[in-house]
Amino acid sequence: LAAIENGARQVECTVNGIGERAGNASMEEIVMALKTRKDFFQYEVGIISEQIYPTSRLLSNITGILVPPNKAVVGANAFAHESGIHQDGVLKEKTTYEIMLPETVGISQSTLVLGKHSGRHAFRDRIRTLGYELSEIHLNQAFQRFKEVADKKKQVYDEDIEAIIADEVLRIPDTYKLVNLNVVSGSVTVPTATVQLEMGGKLYQEAAFGDGPVDAAYKTISKITKTKSHLAKFVINAITGGTDAQGEVSVILEESGIRVTGHGAHTDIIIAAAKAYINGLNKLEYQKRTKGV
Repeated sequence: LAAIENGARQVECTVNGIGERAGNASMEEIVMALKTRKDFFQYEVGIISEQIYPTSRLLSNITGILVPPNKAVVGANAFAHESGIHQDGVLKEKTTYEIMLPETVGISQSTLVLGKHSGRHAFRDRIRTLGYELSEIHLNQAFQRFKEVADKKKQVYDEDIEAIIADEVLRIPDTYKLVNLNVVSGSVTVPTATVQLEMGGKLYQEAAFGDGPVDAAYKTISKITKTKSHLAKFVINAITGGTDAQGEVSVILEESGIRVTGHGAHTDIIIAAAKAYINGLNKLEYQKRTKGV
């Protein structure tokens, strides 16, 4: 901001702190400072601020790198108020503690709650509110998955919908497709997984033991796909609160100098983990085909 004030007219910045170099300035913070304090910073910015939050969420879903809840502007707590005096002040006058409105960065304040009785029209409207435009084919895929999630959850939140879109729409063609996963595990039982995968129109099934249900599932999937990849990172995150929350799993796989991120979301965390692994393997296969590896 000081550089802009002193004549700089191009800013090297990042979304969610992700970029080629560490330490680059935060785009969302710079843009909103310029827009919010126009009385001081009398400059025009060509960025549509209402797309800041949807862009941040989309990038987080694609990369698997979570946005810290205390991150300014786009963090989950950026517009949250827990203290009684804060809540009272915000209810009486928002500008007491909020120098900008959530809507100005694309955070919807709609009270519409989706559930198992919600129809296609309400679902499409919510997707558009979140900043997504889907084709009829992708909308059908996402809506079918939404109904599956809604049958298991009392309420479906925006974060759930974003995870559904990332899981069902924003993905490459499947080389491997999960057909069925069955896991047996317990305090005195050796974890065992049985997996059915579809590859090239054919069905393959294997079983394996593991050090825990996720490890058993991964070993079984590796057995079927014969992958030589290395699991470099495994992260589990609850998308929303509650015991019925969807679990979101992100993995990083490496093979032959190729590094990819896989994602999976489901109310069953073991299935979410399996979907993330398979998503990563599909990306590896796609990269190998396009690069001729």
